Amino acid sequence: MKTITTTEALAAFCEEAAKRPYVTVDTEFLRERTYYSKLCLVQLAYQDKSGKDAVIVDPLVEGLSLEPLYALFRNTDVVKVFHAARQDLEIFFVDAGVIPEPLFDTQVAAMVCGYGEQVGYETLVRKIAKADVDKSSRFTDWSRRPLTDAQLTYAVADVTHLRDIYESLSARLAKSGRERWVAEEMAVLKDPATYQSNPDEAWQKVKTRTNSGRFLAIVKELAKFRETYAQERNIPRSRVFKDDALVELASTKPMTEKDLGRSRLLLREARKGEIADGIMAAIKAGVEMPAEKMPKPDLSREKLQVNPALADLLRVLLKAKSDQEDVAQKLIATASDLDLIAAGERDVDALKGWRREVFGEDALLLCEGKIALATKGNKVVPIRL
Repeated sequence: MKTITTTEALAAFCEEAAKRPYVTVDTEFLRERTYYSKLCLVQLAYQDKSGKDAVIVDPLVEGLSLEPLYALFRNTDVVKVFHAARQDLEIFFVDAGVIPEPLFDTQVAAMVCGYGEQVGYETLVRKIAKADVDKSSRFTDWSRRPLTDAQLTYAVADVTHLRDIYESLSARLAKSGRERWVAEEMAVLKDPATYQSNPDEAWQKVKTRTNSGRFLAIVKELAKFRETYAQERNIPRSRVFKDDALVELASTKPMTEKDLGRSRLLLREARKGEIADGIMAAIKAGVEMPAEKMPKPDLSREKLQVNPALADLLRVLLKAKSDQEDVAQKLIATASDLDLIAAGERDVDALKGWRREVFGEDALLLCEGKIALATKGNKVVPIRL
């Protein structure tokens, strides 16, 4: 196992990796104290018996550039293999605006291949690579140096076993003809919008119990200030103020530092200085926001009348299709998807792409009364009427 600490060594490894059909990638990072993840390690491996096929890159070493890695990510002749890639990809996109292409996520592929929902890496290592993962270093502070041999061994195992997992899953997908299914799922991970946080839209993630336009206007301005402040200083949102404090502020509308001092939920540091000024300015902007610019919650789906009996039938159909195709149920359709279909909504992910072929077509026929569900042995099967 080699630890790369120079740009030249990274470039040499990536040059070799570029000759291979795929490279496995993983990262170790910290996010507890920052808004953006702090990249602490990058693990890389390709299939080779030379003993030089797996490395750990230390991005915290002064002077090391990750540009050779990003060049490899842009090389479309080499598949980049991750497991549960979302957070890893966000790191690279924020750092360099790069998203690896082509991309393969073994967690998604495993769900398509019948390994269950949100299957963990350790499970796949055990079932496919027939090995065990040492979990003793799982909660390591990866920013501390030096790292022990045990920590480095734990880290590199995340990409060495991943080679066997990728080869097994990709072979199963090719045999079943489901490579297109995984490719469709990768579209979301490859979309830059997945990793971009717009402060103007941050209010939509705050749970409130009212749809009052004025109240939501204040929530929007407070959430926008918090998001911008946290991004600019690279600190967690919760270090500015938490959601419950935000909702309290939107309700009480404090306009002075004395008013802020009465808050039950606001952190002490937020009751004065820049944060206090930002809170009061946000509340003022929300209070004065013209009615036509106030945020309006999407209530269209709340007005839909869900047919509970039909929703239950769709759940039975989904279970039958999931068992028949050996695909994780939640990958095909969520409970929310089923309720929407039962309420007459048709702009639903479960009715698009490969999901429509597997489940959506029969779901629509069930809604139209054109098929029924019957038991055949210990299975449930659709029957055309």
